[in-house]
Amino acid sequence: MFESTLALSDASRIIAGVVLLTIVTIEFGGTFLLRIAAGKVPLTDFQKAFSRAGHAHAGVLVILSLVTLILADATGLEGLWGWVGRIAVPAAAVLMSGGFFAAMAGAGRTVPNRFIAIVYAGAASLALGVLTLGIGLLAA
Repeated sequence: MFESTLALSDASRIIAGVVLLTIVTIEFGGTFLLRIAAGKVPLTDFQKAFSRAGHAHAGVLVILSLVTLILADATGLEGLWGWVGRIAVPAAAVLMSGGFFAAMAGAGRTVPNRFIAIVYAGAASLALGVLTLGIGLLAA
């Protein structure tokens, strides 16, 4: 049996498992983008742009989420700050990508609706997570 030299904490291992499972939803989003590109889903140029942005943010932030889980364990942060370091970036992936899709919802929409606030909440979560981990790594 293969023995890993990299041991994740139980919290990071569980979160990483959940994050990996979300990749299936990102794949589904990719098929939606293919339908848009084929002209099978009637959207405005604005809605197409937000669809691409939502999909791209999901993919990139999920990868970053997996990296930050390893970094969270390396910081030695515990308690509240340990959880912030582990959860804030995956939460940003959900909030930012979901916010782009929610903000474009509605037939013929050419500007974001009020759900654009979800994107900003995701950006705040991302900033909180990377600041926590960056400071935690510098202090370790």
